[in-house]
Amino acid sequence: MRTLLRGGRVVDPGSGFDGVADVLIDDGKVAAVGADLDAPDATGIDVTGLVVGPGFVDLHSHVHSVAGQRLQAMDGVTTALDLEAGLMPVERAYAEAAAAGRPLHYGFSASWGAARAQVLAGIEPDANIGSGLAVLGNPRWQRSSSKEELGAWLSLLDAEIANGALGIGVLMGYAPATDPGEFLAVARLAAKAGVPTYTHVRELVEVDPAIPVDGSVEIAVAAGETGAAMHHCHVNSTSGHHVDRVLATLDNARREGSRVTVEAYPYGAGSTAVGAAFIEPDRLRLKGLRPSSVVILETGERVRDEARLLEIRRQDPGAPCLLEFLDEHDPRDRGLLHQALAFPDAIVASDAMPVYWKDGRAESTEWPLPPGGTTHPRTAGTFAKTLRLMVCETGTWTWLEAFRRCSYLPSRLLDDVAPAARGKGHLAAGADADVVVLDPDRITDTATYTDPTRPSHGIRHLFVAGVRVIGDGKLDPEALPGQPLRGEPK
Repeated sequence: MRTLLRGGRVVDPGSGFDGVADVLIDDGKVAAVGADLDAPDATGIDVTGLVVGPGFVDLHSHVHSVAGQRLQAMDGVTTALDLEAGLMPVERAYAEAAAAGRPLHYGFSASWGAARAQVLAGIEPDANIGSGLAVLGNPRWQRSSSKEELGAWLSLLDAEIANGALGIGVLMGYAPATDPGEFLAVARLAAKAGVPTYTHVRELVEVDPAIPVDGSVEIAVAAGETGAAMHHCHVNSTSGHHVDRVLATLDNARREGSRVTVEAYPYGAGSTAVGAAFIEPDRLRLKGLRPSSVVILETGERVRDEARLLEIRRQDPGAPCLLEFLDEHDPRDRGLLHQALAFPDAIVASDAMPVYWKDGRAESTEWPLPPGGTTHPRTAGTFAKTLRLMVCETGTWTWLEAFRRCSYLPSRLLDDVAPAARGKGHLAAGADADVVVLDPDRITDTATYTDPTRPSHGIRHLFVAGVRVIGDGKLDPEALPGQPLRGEPK
């Protein structure tokens, strides 16, 4: 179907164009961009006064469900990729997503954590986020590897890359005491294969002076030594009050020629499995946090003390939880969040989490979603909240810069590993018709920590591969046009 978007403010971070124009969509591609386009056979949509840009590309989404992707669609996302953790086996992850259908494009990295768990602990991966969360707190895979074990799990990662993984996802923060030489070996593998790594770094030296190597220094050094393209995930949550020093470390690495990129999201609380290494009571104390900084997602329980935290970690280490690391009501902490987002070339990425219901479900094809779903509000609101804060309220970014951070830069990170990504993140003729149309006067998040599945406001239209998933602000529950974005072995 041909669609003509008429009279909108078109923002193309690929060319730098920002002006009033028409956009013609045809057969899943942008056919033309220009003034007064003539397409009498196209369905016309008047988008006067609205902003038209390339759909947001989220490098860090763990939702793996129609329900979660629909919340992200209402936030302007057209491509949702799990690159920090990844799934294994990657062929199964792609096959199951295709069989179920997805409203957004999807893709996965090779899972460092799952490969290590298979070799070091005999845990067979099943490409499932729930079992992956449960494994995070298992100490059997968190140790350093023997030479033979290292070779075995590196071989698994290499095979996953050959099977279409979009690089290597490294959950170093969940096994923070491991030998730094192992991380360097992963970087060498990535450099040889020509794929990026996406790392949740280990602890900072300010938090734990006994750490084998500072997490952010490690990624900068590995990138410099190997030439690998290395992405630092959610710098806001892993840096906390030390974001100044961390950003300076990354900036220095860039100036020296290292291929280091970084992402952030606009929230002061993270979300993970309660069994994660960094939620152990002693490690919370090192961060200046308490058990009461932890909230169990499915029940809403704020952990009262150390004894209760240890009990939950023992009984249900895979239970999703919130971890409050910055106070969004404190001006200084808000400034640190702003600083992470404002850092030159920082990419916006959500770290979106699955939606859970109290009856145990983690999926729903109903829309609107059934009541009672729990998740982190970043699943529903990351991009709208970022636009509200950085464009509408503070003027830190222009609309052109906003689309550069949310669409263009994340797509370019994937150009080498997935040539199909070259059609994303811009609006020139021939680009993929992954297009968001938003109301600049109404764009805002509505999800909160207590009501986290409220969709964002202000996304008027959303096209994925040329199919309208959202029209006039309403999501079409029949639209499942998402396609896989896969790596192509060199």
